[in-house]
Amino acid sequence: MFLDIAKIVIRSGAGGDGAVAWRREKFEPDGGPAGGDGGDGGSVILVADSNVQTLLDFKYKRHFFAENGQPGRNKKQYGKKGEDLYIKVPVGTIVREASSNKLICDLVENGEEFVIAKGGKGGKGNAKFVNSIRQAPKFAEPGENPQEIEVILEVKLIADVGLIGLPNVGKSSILSIISDAKPKIANYHFTTLTPNLGVVKIDFDNNYVIADIPGIIDGASQGVGLGLQFLKHVERTRLLVHVLDMAGSEGRDPIDDFKMIMNELESYSEKLSEKDLFVVANKMDLPGAKENLEVFRLNYPEIDVIETSAATNDGIEKLKYYTYERLKKIKKDYQSFDENDKLDLEKFYKVDRTINVYKSGEEFVVEGYPINELIRKTNFQDFESLRHFEQVLDKMGVMSKLEDLGVQDGDTIHVGDVDIEYFG
Repeated sequence: MFLDIAKIVIRSGAGGDGAVAWRREKFEPDGGPAGGDGGDGGSVILVADSNVQTLLDFKYKRHFFAENGQPGRNKKQYGKKGEDLYIKVPVGTIVREASSNKLICDLVENGEEFVIAKGGKGGKGNAKFVNSIRQAPKFAEPGENPQEIEVILEVKLIADVGLIGLPNVGKSSILSIISDAKPKIANYHFTTLTPNLGVVKIDFDNNYVIADIPGIIDGASQGVGLGLQFLKHVERTRLLVHVLDMAGSEGRDPIDDFKMIMNELESYSEKLSEKDLFVVANKMDLPGAKENLEVFRLNYPEIDVIETSAATNDGIEKLKYYTYERLKKIKKDYQSFDENDKLDLEKFYKVDRTINVYKSGEEFVVEGYPINELIRKTNFQDFESLRHFEQVLDKMGVMSKLEDLGVQDGDTIHVGDVDIEYFG
């Protein structure tokens, strides 16, 4: 089964909490703070792997979470870092953010990696909060939150050559003869329901990858049949080989077939219609093929044509080497058509650090992400931690803004979801 699109949820590991701990040595009963920092959370890394052919592994598993960092320990020992999570995907996988559909990355090289979610930093232990005034802090810092994102994985095949054409024109037969691919072949429409890849060997050092692209029929670019599902696999190809049933063996006109397929390519994307292309006049062993070919050449004198018969193998060897010579003149470029609408991942994860300080009626309010994080890191049952909380608010400029608003001793201030009483 070929699965070329999947939606998954990715989450990095949270940072481990810092520890509150004390030295407990035999001859130092009043030992100082010794809480170590928490370990960083694991990151999630996408890896393009040529051994992975489809996204089938993501059909039943949709959530991928990296390991959290471990809490800090006594004797200033750091917590263990969470293991990074490596997710293997096929070469040619495009990754988009699910809600906006914006491109995150395009993995086109075997072994290429992309860090899609960074692990949270570990929190500081109480040993890091010692200063000249605060000699015995009884608080530590929790680890940072993880990063989470829902993404769409989509495979767009990496192939040098794309075989295109209507069903039953002989694409699969040609592919099976010139390459190592073993596609299903039968004399009826839509034998091929998934793209087939094959490697064409020229000599010991040279080869090229060819793909049989199924599903292109009239209306394919508007979603008729499976056309849209497979047209995307033509995007990365450097050369298009348009296979025509030149004999018109099913009562069709090969010139009309050619026009229709080219129209579908252009309707899908102008870039497709601009790709290098030549025509394979297949089924030349059948009656009417030579006459139809003469008419085609008169209508399209600028297009190169290779005559073949997949049934007799005539012209197949010439096709194999002609394709290779054409490819040598075309620069390798496996990019898809998604590069213009790219997501700034750093900006996506970045939170709004604005702090709002205002008066609502007779109440004073302080809110914002930095405030919520400060609250999360504060032990309100500990005097030293509470003092640290107030000092950080002062450094943030919150206290001066409150004073400008006319706060008085004894007034209640709503700081996030915590209420504190003001004393100047």
